[in-house]
Amino acid sequence: MTGRTMDQQQEAAVAAAAEAEADEEADPAAAELQTPQVTEDRDPEPSRMQMPRGNPLLLSYTLQELLARDTVQVELIPEKKGLFLKHVEYEVSSQRFKSSVYRRYNDFVVFHDMLLHRFPYRMVPALPPKRMLGADREFIEARRRALKRFINLVARHPLFSEDVILKLFLSFSGSDVQNKLKESAQFVGDEFMNCKLATRAKDFLPADIQTQFAVSRELIRNIYNGFYKLRDRAERIASRAIDNAADLLIFGKELSALGSDTTPLPSWATLNSSTWGALKQALKGLSVEFALLADKAAQQGKQEENDVVEKLNLFLDLLQSYKDLCERHERGVLHKHQRALHKYSLMKRQMMSAAVQNREPESVEQLESRIVEQENAIQTMELRNYFSLYCLHQETQLIHVYLPLTSHILGAFVNSQIQGHKEMSKVWNDLKPKLSCLFAGPHSSLTPPRSPPEDGVCPH
Repeated sequence: MTGRTMDQQQEAAVAAAAEAEADEEADPAAAELQTPQVTEDRDPEPSRMQMPRGNPLLLSYTLQELLARDTVQVELIPEKKGLFLKHVEYEVSSQRFKSSVYRRYNDFVVFHDMLLHRFPYRMVPALPPKRMLGADREFIEARRRALKRFINLVARHPLFSEDVILKLFLSFSGSDVQNKLKESAQFVGDEFMNCKLATRAKDFLPADIQTQFAVSRELIRNIYNGFYKLRDRAERIASRAIDNAADLLIFGKELSALGSDTTPLPSWATLNSSTWGALKQALKGLSVEFALLADKAAQQGKQEENDVVEKLNLFLDLLQSYKDLCERHERGVLHKHQRALHKYSLMKRQMMSAAVQNREPESVEQLESRIVEQENAIQTMELRNYFSLYCLHQETQLIHVYLPLTSHILGAFVNSQIQGHKEMSKVWNDLKPKLSCLFAGPHSSLTPPRSPPEDGVCPH
């Protein structure tokens, strides 16, 4: 199957999916990164990505190890349900589990919710928007790419990749995957409840953890802002290549139209009638080369979208998930801890007031019982706060493991430019000799015109 045929099929799927999206029921890496191939005898069960021995706070993974964990493809499969197109389905294929399942967007939503339930202190990537009014094919394709980035980031995370809900999502072929996901998390607490080190997280944290957290958060924010601007420029470069392809194609069609003109020559031009006839034939032939140039430019634009823009989007999705995690830490467990302390303070005041006013023993005992409960809640909140910082410390390391992705991105950008310009240059060079038939020089020799003098004055 040729690349053009595959593109046509993909465009057809996107167009059909856009039509289906308008009636969807209400209820969330692009050319993939160059990753090592997974061997056929690879054990799909967790084996390699265990906690390193020694200090459990430290991660010892490389980027290649994370990328090799799995490669997941997400393709559009618009289907007709009844008399109308009700929703869009995706074929989700995992190399690691050697599986191919069908998922709806709402399945991704439930899966995302279960991840947040299980791992509230980890980087859970955000899902793309559900729908927009008048969703078109561009929106549908952008969302497919975003879902693909989401599931690949999840499938390569050291903890998510070992959890049963990921295996369910990528390999369960039944029709009730949402219920299966919910059942798997129904009687299971979050990571804090299941981690043996949760109550001792403080022992592994450096003394200046709050300072390190603030510095790391600022650094990641700066990196995000820089790569966000790079992504915008890369999108513009790829878009210009695609626009250039469209202009070259139209240019060639106009040449072909001139060469196919059948308007008869007026009588006063009969002396040079052979000139226009020869020019028309030459112009018509040149349209083929310009169509080839347009095809090369379009290929370069698509390659830059897949290999450069998508990798930048993948990295930005990861960085955004870190920023979201920092906000959850401050607005979640930290805020709850502060509220618990405030409530405890109010209870102590009530207890002191009751002692002064010599209230009934029963009311005093109730206050004492509530204070003990609140003290336990505060202790739990403190433990969760330290465990949240423990997880943040590890997730920060994970961000730095992904930083060498920059070399992948720049390498893909340089390679696309080299390859694109090389192929375009070859077509231009092949085209140049064919222009000679357009220029008739002295004694009927055909020569192309020379460049005019710099002052713009033509010599006699």
